[in-house]
This record gives sequence, structure tokens and C-alpha cells, in this order.
Amino acid sequence: MKNPRTYGTAPFKVALVHGGPGAPGEMAPVARELASEHGVLEPLQTKASVAEQVEELQGLLERHAQGPVILVGYSWGAWLSCLCAAQHPELVEKLILVSSAPFTEDYAADVQMTRFARLNSEERQEVRTMMETMKDPAAGDKDALLARFGALFTKADACDPMTLESEGLDVRWDIHQSVWREAAQWRSSGRLLARVATIQCPVVALHGDCDPHPAEGVRVPLSEVLSDFRMILLQRCGHKPWIERHAATAFFDALRRELP
Repeated sequence: MKNPRTYGTAPFKVALVHGGPGAPGEMAPVARELASEHGVLEPLQTKASVAEQVEELQGLLERHAQGPVILVGYSWGAWLSCLCAAQHPELVEKLILVSSAPFTEDYAADVQMTRFARLNSEERQEVRTMMETMKDPAAGDKDALLARFGALFTKADACDPMTLESEGLDVRWDIHQSVWREAAQWRSSGRLLARVATIQCPVVALHGDCDPHPAEGVRVPLSEVLSDFRMILLQRCGHKPWIERHAATAFFDALRRELP
């Protein structure tokens, strides 16, 4: 697997960081949309700890980018991009956070409840069953379970999607489980926001008003710790802006305005 995947032509000054953790390739549609105007990197995260993913992203940027990049992080990738920018400020010119999870625990409490409310009763029961199965160390093919879990939550996370199909590569349960468990501890302990507070570059958040991850969970904490932070709220938009019928154009317009 080529890593990073590249779009457009050099110099590569924009990098798109996928979510998950363990969901590589999902930002390919965004990369293709930008490729006629920018050289774009799509680094894929393959490591199983927060520190290792930061180090991996650092190495890919050092080897393949031309100078500091604009780092566009989606979902989990927004946190990872923040951590990379905090630890390696020389590599990042600007951060664009797309549909980030909340940065403090108090704003995260209702995310799952909102998602469940948007599923029908059969889907809710399927999610509960899968969650129990995932706890069983002897359960088989957890990658497939995670993929189905992701498909159901993509539906719950959307407002009015043009498609629910994913272009992502094979998901990785082991990466998701290991990295997210650690990242959640970083958030609950306050370590995540403390690290984010050291970021030196400008930070812009693009966030849907229908995203189950509340926009206030990004806007309020980051406004309190960063001197150069802005949020752009996308109307009629869920967690994945580029699939949204009413918000995709506004999303790409806003993203382009933030790129050189």
C-alpha cells in the first residue's frame, strides 16, 4: 500500500489526515476535489498508539511534503493533527479541523445517545449486539464488525447524504481499539487539551450543525486555549461534510478559502 497517497502535482503543501482511528483512505474524495489546484498528500496511519501515530505522521510529512503544510484533519484525524502540530510546529503552517470530536469530556456525553436516536430499532439492536461481540476476545473478524459498525454510524451521523458508500480501505479493529482507548484517556484526563494549548499556528474548525459531535465541544475549549482560532459552522451538515447534499458545496468553498 502506497503511503502516503498523492494527488495533483508537487509541491505537496496540503495533507489530509483520516479518522477512525483505523479508517484509512476515507478522505480520498476530498483529496481528488482539491487535486486540480493543490498538491495533496493523504498519509495513512498504521500504528497502534497515539505517540506512534504522531511519529508516523511526522515522518511522512518530513519525507514527502515541501516545507510546512496545511494539515486538514478529519474526526480522529483532527486530534492527531493537533498533536502533531503541537509537537512539531515546524511542520505545520495551519490546522483545519473537520468534524472534530469534542476536546473535553463534558461535551462528549451525549454523542452516543444522539447517534442511537437516529437509528431505527433494528439498527440499535444490531449495534448493541456488535458492541457485546467486540468485547469477546475470542470473537472472529472484528475488522468486519468494525466496518459494519462504521456504516451504521455513518448513517446516524449524516443529515441528508448524497451517498453512504465509503471509499476507505480496509478498517483495522486493532488500531481503532488501541488508539481510541488511549486517546479517550487523554481527553478525560485533560492531557489532550493541555497539549493542544501549545499549538502555535492558526487553527480553523469546519463543523456541521447536525453532527452528533457537538460544535460547542470544539469551539468553547479551543477558544479558551488558542489565540488564533476560528470556527465555521456548516448548515444542514452532518459528520462527513463532503457527502452532504446541502453542505458539500459550502464545505469545499470554505476549505478552499483556507488554502493558499
